[in-house]
Amino acid sequence: MSPASTGAPTTLGAVTSVPASDSRMTPGGPGYRRMSFALFLAGVATFALLYSTQALLPLISGEFGVAASEASWTVAAATGGLALFVLPMSALSERFGRRTVMTASLGVAVTLGLLVPFAPNLTSLVVLRAVQGAALAGLPASATAYLAEEVRPRALITAIGLFVAGNSVGGMSGRVITGWVAQEWGWRVAVGVIGAMAVACAVAFRLLLPAPKHFVAGSLKPRVLARTVRDHLSAPLLRRLYAIGALFMTVFGGVYTVIGYRLTEAPFGLGQGIVGSIFLVYLVGTVSASTAGRLVGRLGRRGALYAAGGTTAAGLLLSMADNLPLVLLGLVLITAGFFAGHAVASSAVSKTATHGRAQASALYQSAYYVGSSAGSTVGAIAFHAGGWAGTVGVGLLAVVGVVTITVLGTRAARLQRRSLATAA
Repeated sequence: MSPASTGAPTTLGAVTSVPASDSRMTPGGPGYRRMSFALFLAGVATFALLYSTQALLPLISGEFGVAASEASWTVAAATGGLALFVLPMSALSERFGRRTVMTASLGVAVTLGLLVPFAPNLTSLVVLRAVQGAALAGLPASATAYLAEEVRPRALITAIGLFVAGNSVGGMSGRVITGWVAQEWGWRVAVGVIGAMAVACAVAFRLLLPAPKHFVAGSLKPRVLARTVRDHLSAPLLRRLYAIGALFMTVFGGVYTVIGYRLTEAPFGLGQGIVGSIFLVYLVGTVSASTAGRLVGRLGRRGALYAAGGTTAAGLLLSMADNLPLVLLGLVLITAGFFAGHAVASSAVSKTATHGRAQASALYQSAYYVGSSAGSTVGAIAFHAGGWAGTVGVGLLAVVGVVTITVLGTRAARLQRRSLATAA
């Protein structure tokens, strides 16, 4: 999208300078595999830490004597902290560099991850999780901005898809590991194991990630940052993508916050280890995120979003059955639809922004994690009030929102084409 089409100038923030012979990374080229694996590990660490308590909520409820809606704050506080701080952290990455901010973010987050198991009560646990989420805020927006600057445009969706795939592996491994460890030694040991795993990922990330070659430092002046944010929020396409990311994550956050309660209760009555293993369906998200580029190539961006929304809705409806195989199939479809939609929307943000890419990505991440916090909280409240059907109802409303916004985007694109044809 051209600067004119976004209404944004090209002189603010960090601008990628592209020489005539494009030296940015491409699949199979120098440094691409190291970069991909490094960011994959960063994604693993981020999601493993961010959602480390999600599969353990029934145990946390039992130890502290609280309901699902209260225990869910250990998830909502972390994602809320990330949503609140992602924009300021993206501004720091514009000034001090993507790799520097990502390294610092992971360093602080993994340190807190080793302290979380020692929280004496629910309040201190929630506070630690909120600070941990704020620390992680420097990673998501900086990672997508790094990719937008260091990877050729035609490979961008695939590269971001691999980073999102790391998110799915982190979310899956964190929940599976915590489920089985907690069954034997309790939730505190389980969270400690995740902290140790994240430390290993953080060290490997820093050793592997190539130094940036196309980063140009921007300004930390509040006025410049405010103008960049205003430019992004004034772009209709970016606003739609932010809303879509938030709505997809509302579904995902609600479903996976509550699913542990549903599966440990009648008629299923599963053990904590088996419930944790349910999160192996995240592997489906790894595949759908990494193949999002091909989906866009076949259906276009809006077609891919329709497909992702439809798949998610079908999964929500299937999950209402009191039959474990059908519930698992429903989770597979929800996971595939969510990760595909997220990869498509987040990569579209990076391609659309013509300047201040870290801020553009940060606004998306902020909306995305606001959706996660809202989904976790509202989904748990709906479950308390109406059972699993209440949580599914919240998810279906969010999917309707995704489809409605995409329809509006389709109409806006058609009107713009007609206007341009008339003017010509």
